[in-house]
Amino acid sequence: MSATVEIRPAREADIAAVTGIYAYHVSHGLATFEIEPPSLAEMTRRYQALTSKGYPYFVATLNDSVYVEHTHVGRGIGRLLLDAVIRQSEELGYRQMLAVIGDSANIASIRLHEQCGFTLTGTFRAVGHKHGRWVDTILMQRALGLGDAPI
Repeated sequence: MSATVEIRPAREADIAAVTGIYAYHVSHGLATFEIEPPSLAEMTRRYQALTSKGYPYFVATLNDSVYVEHTHVGRGIGRLLLDAVIRQSEELGYRQMLAVIGDSANIASIRLHEQCGFTLTGTFRAVGHKHGRWVDTILMQRALGLGDAPI
């Protein structure tokens, strides 16, 4: 699968597709507690705020179009993206990475993070209410580079 998928830094031209992908998950999932999907202008603002500070922001493309996650679940794209973010974050000199996973029942995301070296650091119980139920948030952490070694 990785031979047909390209992982690359996002460009502003990608944000319309990213907005659509995120809107789907806002409306149907529990990975975010947002209730209303953000507008293209808001997602562009978020993209610019992150990338202007040098933070990694990647997209996965398939057949020259931005990858649409919900139609291709379970094909390893999340792993490719997470590996790219970890690699870039280490190259930037970051020493710790935190994962905030909406919904303690999101076993696929929890397992993916474990496979990438994250460990469970905590659970916030019933901190979000979405789709008619209370939802937990899972915190996971992974050392990068020198991690917590003395400076």
